[in-house]
Amino acid sequence: MNFADRLKQLPSAAHLSSLQVLDAGGQVVATLENKPGQAGSLALYAALATLYGGHITPAAASLGLEWYAEHTADAHAHPGKHPNIDRLVQWAQGSASYEVRLQAAA
Repeated sequence: MNFADRLKQLPSAAHLSSLQVLDAGGQVVATLENKPGQAGSLALYAALATLYGGHITPAAASLGLEWYAEHTADAHAHPGKHPNIDRLVQWAQGSASYEVRLQAAA
């Protein structure tokens, strides 16, 4: 399944303005906003967090890479082009868990 089709199956993230990803020390390591170019990643990360108890675990990161579909292969071919995917690649290979904080739209 390609990324666009996967997005149609994920819960809507229209109610979110953004989400923050925090490391074990509570430091924000990523912020994804509900804006063009990031809305799909916001929906994907939010769905992963819902499935994994509010966290992005290595297993969640691996699933996210599957969900990104064709974009994952492009990220491997062009490191740095897809930072939200690059992050999941790194996390899938590690053991850390990252907390996700959802920010509701006003």
